[in-house]
Amino acid sequence: MRVCRVVLTFSLLMGLAAFGQEPAQDGVLKVMQAELTRSYDALKKAPVAPYFLSYQLTDNRAISVESELGALMGSSDRTTRLLDLDLRVGDYKLDNTHKLGGRNEFLQRGFGEATATVPLENDSEGLAIALWLETDHQYKDAVQRYEAVKTSGNLRKTDGTEKKDEGDFSKAPSENYSEPISELKFDRAAWEQKVRSYSHPFANYSDMIDGSVTASGEIETRRYVNSDGSLIRISSPFYRLMISASIRATDGEVLPLHRDWMSFTPEGLPSDAEVNKTVTDMIAILTALRKAPVEEPYTGPAILSGRAAAVFFHEIFGHRIEGDRLNNDEDAQTFKKRINQSVLPPFLSVYSDPTLKRIGSTELVGYYPFDDEGVKARRLTIVQNGIFKSFLTSRTPITGFAESNGHGRRQQGHKVEARQANLVVESSKTVTREELKKKLIVEVKAAKKPYGLLFDDIQGGFTFTQRTIPNAFNINPTVVYRIYTDGREEMVRGLDLIGTPLIAFSKISATDDQPGIFNGVCGAESGWVPVSASAPGMLIDQIEVQRKEKSQERLPILPDPTSRGPETKAAGN
Repeated sequence: MRVCRVVLTFSLLMGLAAFGQEPAQDGVLKVMQAELTRSYDALKKAPVAPYFLSYQLTDNRAISVESELGALMGSSDRTTRLLDLDLRVGDYKLDNTHKLGGRNEFLQRGFGEATATVPLENDSEGLAIALWLETDHQYKDAVQRYEAVKTSGNLRKTDGTEKKDEGDFSKAPSENYSEPISELKFDRAAWEQKVRSYSHPFANYSDMIDGSVTASGEIETRRYVNSDGSLIRISSPFYRLMISASIRATDGEVLPLHRDWMSFTPEGLPSDAEVNKTVTDMIAILTALRKAPVEEPYTGPAILSGRAAAVFFHEIFGHRIEGDRLNNDEDAQTFKKRINQSVLPPFLSVYSDPTLKRIGSTELVGYYPFDDEGVKARRLTIVQNGIFKSFLTSRTPITGFAESNGHGRRQQGHKVEARQANLVVESSKTVTREELKKKLIVEVKAAKKPYGLLFDDIQGGFTFTQRTIPNAFNINPTVVYRIYTDGREEMVRGLDLIGTPLIAFSKISATDDQPGIFNGVCGAESGWVPVSASAPGMLIDQIEVQRKEKSQERLPILPDPTSRGPETKAAGN
């Protein structure tokens, strides 16, 4: 159902020049603010009035080119504009976003938020109409859901007690912040030629089943207004170069390897010489992996390199400190009752800092000045000298934490939830990498094992946080070595790092002085968001590995259609 069309008083055309203007002259922001005020004031007179309304309009211009084994496979230039709207009726204690259960469960999907497409052109009338129609739609939906909340008799409970006192939403100060709109600097034709050149060496090896290079540049401009008076414009450039390659072992196992660079400027991406060297090194590692023995199930001491430890902490620790999970009774809530208790060795501290733009010369893609609820980002201590201090929070309160600390994040079209940004692990007790290896050998001898393991690189992984299944993790390493008691190293393959979080954290005994950094994109309930993590290399006294799932796909039956010379034989030996 739609109400009749109204005549708006905005100027009919703002023109594309608005994208380059300062906020005071930003016609898009002006329309957003005017329409929000008009709709909010009118709806306040309704029998069921909203107490909060926000618009987030996200413009994205992205150019991407991809090659495979020296051939160009894709080239695109795409522009999108999406609207995320949050409309709440009721009050801060109880509103339409309140979690329901049972037969009403379907009503909570997308509670309070939705993504709508809006005109790409900066036509003020078209934009205002789109905002009006979506607000009207969301208001009607919110009223219906609010009535279901009040009559469900199923108010959220915590640990068997009545609904928590913090409510469904928290207040936050109004903010006024703006950035100049960034300019996309990405020469599409030049990058098409570059990615062809970068991926071509992979084509020299018949055992290589994948050798792709993707380069992209994008500008995301996020405009945010809310009924509290916030007015925010953030324009974020993002440049990325990804190399992915994989080789098949004779037993059918597919062995992947990935390299990734992310930067806020095109100058932050590596030079041609650096990329070509990386490709050469990847080919050498993959060839060695193909000939490496398969690791058997193992328990014993191991070292995680800095980058591997960063991925480990992001997956195993980071998702358990995302506060919105504490409102889900099906979540295991690992640290819920561990405030001011020991959760890590006393020499480790952890903080989250979305305002941190780089560590050393490495840029951190988890950086942002304001989150997706208009809350100012700030550094937050999570663990201090092993003692747990805080959760990451959005404007959805959790027990003991009534306000947001600037970690409400989402991919467009998803509900905001507390998410990681830049997670940093620091140690007050470090040794050199060589000394860490010596400590590993001591532990291996004490455990009467023939060798320990070194996880040099990790592709990613996943963790379960629900109560209905074992609260465990599975990490996918790509480069692993056995470290024998005489110091000898041997590459192995075919294993996954598994375990349970509390036991794994309790077994960390030493760290090195060479932190590694992981930049990536993380997917969870609120969609895919850019994240970073940093950690020193770590000695873990006891880990467990299991054999990796094995591909049943056979080697190609037909011969290779090309003749690729002696290099083919070198890869296949």
